[in-house]
Amino acid sequence: MEKTKAFKEQVVMISGGLGDIGQAIAKAFASEGAYVAIGDILPVNEANKVRINLGIAEGYYHYQQVDVRDGQVVADWVEAVTQYWKLPSIAIVNAATVTLKNFQQLTDVEWNNELQVNLSGAYFFANALAKRLEAKGQPGNIVFLGSWAAHAVHSHIPAYSVSKAGIRMLCRSMALAYASVGIRVNELAPGYVNAGLSKAVWERDPDLAAQAKTKVPLHSLIETDELASQVLWLCHAQNKHITGSTFLIDGGLSLVSISEK
Repeated sequence: MEKTKAFKEQVVMISGGLGDIGQAIAKAFASEGAYVAIGDILPVNEANKVRINLGIAEGYYHYQQVDVRDGQVVADWVEAVTQYWKLPSIAIVNAATVTLKNFQQLTDVEWNNELQVNLSGAYFFANALAKRLEAKGQPGNIVFLGSWAAHAVHSHIPAYSVSKAGIRMLCRSMALAYASVGIRVNELAPGYVNAGLSKAVWERDPDLAAQAKTKVPLHSLIETDELASQVLWLCHAQNKHITGSTFLIDGGLSLVSISEK
C-alpha cells in the first residue's frame, strides 16, 4: 500500500523559488504531493526550465514573475495562485539578496534595496497570505528563511544581517498576531549553506570551502536538500504546537565566539 503523502494537494507558495534553496524546497514539497507556486524575478522561460529539471508535473507547478518589493504585486500573486488552484496553506518566505560590502562601502541605494527585498518583501508576502487565511478561518504555515547572521555580527554583510534580524522579530510578532486562527509562523536560520553566491565561490576555490568547514564545529556545510527537509518537517501537522520559534541549523557556528570565526 502506497504511503500517504504528507502535503497531498496542499498549495505551497515559495518566494525566491528559482534559487538553489527555493528549488530544493519546491522539489521536496512536490515529492510529497503538494501544488507548488513559485515567485521570482526571472522570466517565465527560465522558470519552465526549472520545472522540467526538478521533475515537477506541469499541473502541480505555477510560476509568476514577482518583485517582492512591491506589496501590490505580491498581493496579486497570492490572488493569482488562489484562483489557479485554491487558497494556499503554506508560505515559504525565501526571497533575499545580499551585498558584500561593509558599512564604509555600502551605498544608500544598496541599503534600501536589501531592506526592501529581504524585510519589506518578506512582510508583504507573509502578511498577504496570513490575512487571507484569517479571513477564511483557515489554518496555515509561514516559514521565514532567516540566518544565523541575524544574531552574529558579519562586518562584510551588514545590510543582510540587519534585515535578517528584522525577520526574526517579524516572525515572532506575526506568530502572536495570527495564533488564534491556527496560523503557525516560524523561522529557520541556517549557517553555511552550499547554495547561491557561497556555492559559486566555493566551487571556484575549494580551499575556501574547506576553510568554511573547519569553522563549523560539526565540520560540514549544509546542503539544500537537508535544509528543505527541515522546512517540510516544520510545516508538518505533527508540529502543531510550534510557533514563533527560530530553529538554528548552523552546525554549531553560533557556539563559537566572533573572534574565532
